[in-house]
Amino acid sequence: MKLDLMTIAGIVVSLVAILGGNILEGGHTESLLIFTAFFIVFGGTLGAMLVQTPQQTFKLAMQRVKWLFKTPDYDKASLIAKIVEWSKLSRKDGLLSLQGLVEGESDPFCSKSLQMLSDGGEPEVIRGILETEIGTREGRELQAAKVWEGAGGYSPTIGIIGAVMGLIHVMENLADPSSLGGGIAVAFVATIYGVALANLFFLPCASKLKAIVATQTQYYEIVIEGIIAIAEGENPRNIESKLQGYL
Repeated sequence: MKLDLMTIAGIVVSLVAILGGNILEGGHTESLLIFTAFFIVFGGTLGAMLVQTPQQTFKLAMQRVKWLFKTPDYDKASLIAKIVEWSKLSRKDGLLSLQGLVEGESDPFCSKSLQMLSDGGEPEVIRGILETEIGTREGRELQAAKVWEGAGGYSPTIGIIGAVMGLIHVMENLADPSSLGGGIAVAFVATIYGVALANLFFLPCASKLKAIVATQTQYYEIVIEGIIAIAEGENPRNIESKLQGYL
């Protein structure tokens, strides 16, 4: 995994823009730091996410947050070079010679692909099994990304609920002017939290995770095409030329 500076830069720029703009307008940062409003929006959004999402999908969605800051390194150029080496070895010493490489593969998908190839499986059978696996994997990862997409939809609405609650509090205390400011502040800040969380974190989070999943899927498609080409006995140079199209 590699550190994703774009995510960190995006968060910093967003916060500086919002807080800096507030200060330039003569506002006070403390006026935006209202725990009640944050509690309503974040807690309500989390509750909606829990109702919407199966347990395993929710857990995966939480685990995938780390991908925003440390992105999996899918180096397609290195993968293609490795597949070409596999093809040269199999062409020289036969498919069984690849058996010794299975244990050395850190990626379970690559390891499984090599094992099936060295076992002498039919190309179409290998393709069918591997495509089913990456399809299932992609579907599971996209469902996890959609959890954050859903949160981006709920958050602004929960912010409006917080705003209405704040205004109800104001209406109940019209006779007490000292309590009006707090109620109005919660109302407006809850709306800010709802919209900001949706557009600065939840929706960008979902979009970035989908992009990572697309890269992951393409990476494994390269593995499949390479393995099938080796199984069909294609020339290593032809294999390399074919796979270069993914770059």
